[in-house]
Amino acid sequence: MTLTVVGHGYVGLVSACVFADFGNEVYVIGRNKEKINRLKNGDPIIFEPGLKELLEKNLKAGRLHFTLDYQEAIPKSEIVFITVGTPPKNNGEADLSSVFEVAKNIAKNLSSHFTVVSCKSTVPVGTNKKVEEIIKKYAPKKAQFAVASCPEFLREGSAIADTLNADRIVIGSSSKKAIEILLKLHQPFSSKKIVTDLASAELIKYAANAILATKISFSNLIAFYCEKTGADVEKVLDAVGLDKRIGRIFMNPGVGYGGSCLPKDVLALIDTGKKLNIDTSLLKAVDKVNYQAKENFLQKILKNKQGKNTAILGLSFKPNTDDIRFAPSIFIIENLLKHGFKIKVFDPEAMGNIRKIFGEKIEYAKNPYEAAKNADQLIILTEWNEFKQIDLKKLKKILKKPVIFDGRNIYDPLLLKNLGFKYFSVGR
Repeated sequence: MTLTVVGHGYVGLVSACVFADFGNEVYVIGRNKEKINRLKNGDPIIFEPGLKELLEKNLKAGRLHFTLDYQEAIPKSEIVFITVGTPPKNNGEADLSSVFEVAKNIAKNLSSHFTVVSCKSTVPVGTNKKVEEIIKKYAPKKAQFAVASCPEFLREGSAIADTLNADRIVIGSSSKKAIEILLKLHQPFSSKKIVTDLASAELIKYAANAILATKISFSNLIAFYCEKTGADVEKVLDAVGLDKRIGRIFMNPGVGYGGSCLPKDVLALIDTGKKLNIDTSLLKAVDKVNYQAKENFLQKILKNKQGKNTAILGLSFKPNTDDIRFAPSIFIIENLLKHGFKIKVFDPEAMGNIRKIFGEKIEYAKNPYEAAKNADQLIILTEWNEFKQIDLKKLKKILKKPVIFDGRNIYDPLLLKNLGFKYFSVGR
């Protein structure tokens, strides 16, 4: 099949590479000439394990094409995926301007053969109906098309595996022909196929992210109780998670959730609820607890600080990605700087992105030990594997003071105590 993906972020580029790898002819449309040229040369721009190799493989095979020109790609495509961003506005509402602009450009370039225009971007209920209206307005009279919603559920850091082995593939449309074409495209995937209407497909993605965010905020709420009572949040949640109705996955106390999905999708669902006159107190509480998790961790540092020279390990919102969108590290660094802290940071992948925000206000180390050298305290904000098995004895020697604030609970408190560290974690 021939298809087009508009957008080359985590969703767009991973989807394009995977579909190309199954033998499809895939065009990827961007709007930045420099980025398109980098992609043509095998540079994925973003860090995602295995993505560079998959990109290079399918470029070499001639199945993957990058362009700025809608006219080059849209007329020959059976399916067009919209994968552009929908960031939150100041009021939490999803900014759909890119989605609607892309829909207009797609419409103007549709040909007489039937085309499925499918939105993979996370959008509020009713958005795809508006996309359909835009396409009807701007498409040539000869154009034949149908709109669908095909949301993604990949996790940054394991995006390729999640795409290939998805728990479910959701296809929403009122067009039987569009559904048949999308089912044909996804035939190689063993994932369960959920065929539904447009509104349900749109809401499924928000519902999934909202419940994941709720599990994290619930875990942090229990951590607050544990810190007040002397209980151990990890033992509490381990026991609770053994209940098959609940499970331990995503019940991760710490310094809060971040990334491109959970924060904005919770806010967007709150905004949609407001428009529909639905009480969203539960979701507002989820968002509030997430902020409290960051604030409580910050206060722990300020209360127990040993000095102003501070090392921070981990900047991305989660391991195996360079994404710092809504990352707790930004909140912590901003506030420590306000309190006069001198900060040196290290992250395996996210240093370049964090430098765009803080510039020379902070220092950048080449490895964890360089960051920790002569620091009054060490702060861990991302659970990268290389931090989990760091040489703690060496770390103690190079730190000015053996103090660790662990925002991800990656170490055993008893082990750290026996090694002579002052160790502050979450809910323990």
